[in-house]
Amino acid sequence: MLGSSMRSMTRYVDEDLHGAEFRECDLTGARLIGVVMQDAVIDGLVTNLVVNGVEVAEHVEAELDRRHPVRVLIRSEDPADLREASRRLHADWAATIERIRRTPGIERRTVNDEWSAAQTMRHLVFVHDSWFRRCCLGSTQSFTPMGIGTTVEPYREAHGLNLSLDPGLDEIVSVRDAQAAEFEAWLDDTTPARLAARAPVPDDDVWPPYARGRSVRRCLGTVLNETFEHHRFCVRDLDLIEAQDTE
Repeated sequence: MLGSSMRSMTRYVDEDLHGAEFRECDLTGARLIGVVMQDAVIDGLVTNLVVNGVEVAEHVEAELDRRHPVRVLIRSEDPADLREASRRLHADWAATIERIRRTPGIERRTVNDEWSAAQTMRHLVFVHDSWFRRCCLGSTQSFTPMGIGTTVEPYREAHGLNLSLDPGLDEIVSVRDAQAAEFEAWLDDTTPARLAARAPVPDDDVWPPYARGRSVRRCLGTVLNETFEHHRFCVRDLDLIEAQDTE
C-alpha cells in the first residue's frame, strides 16, 4: 500500500494502463499529469479531488445527495433523522430482495469480481455484529457464523465466523430482518447524549480494533453508511446482470 509521502509513490511515465484496475488500493496523494482518461470509473472514498484545476469532490457529493436524500439523514446528529434513515434503508433493501426473488438464483451471481447479492447481505450481517453490537452495545458475543467480514488476517475467519457456510436467501434475509429490528428498537430509545458518548468497544482483539476512542455516533454512522453503500453496489450489479441476460 502506498504511503502519503510523494517520495514513496511509484512513478509511471509513458505507460499504457489501458483497462487497468486498482482494487482496494490507497491512492492518497496520487498525481495524474497529462493523462488521457476516457470512460474511467472511480468508486470509493474520494475527497479533495482536483480535475483540470477544479475541485470536483464537493460537486460529486452534492449530486449524490440529490440522487440519494437518505445520505443527508445518515450524516445528521438528530436521532429522529437517524431513525428515518434506518427505516428508508430497510425499505430499500426489502424492495431489492423482492426484486431478487423474481429471478431465483440471481442472488448468487457475480459481475466484475464483486460480491454477489447474497455475499453482500452476509457482509452486512457482519457489519451489524461488529460495528453495532460490539461498538454501540459493547457486546462480546461471537459473530453470526454466516457473516462475511474483512479479508485482513487474523480477523478473516475469527470470533465465530464460518466461511464454509452457504446459507440460502431466506436464511440470510431472516437474520438481516432480526438485526434491522434490533437496530431500529435501539434507535427508538437513543438520545443525543448516548450518541455522543464514547463507544463501549470491548477491550479484546476482535474486529474492529481501530474503533476504540470513537463516539457511538461515529460507529453508528458506519453501520448506516455500509448499509447504504452496499445496497447501491448490489443494485448496480443486479442491473448489469439483468442487462447481460437481455443481450
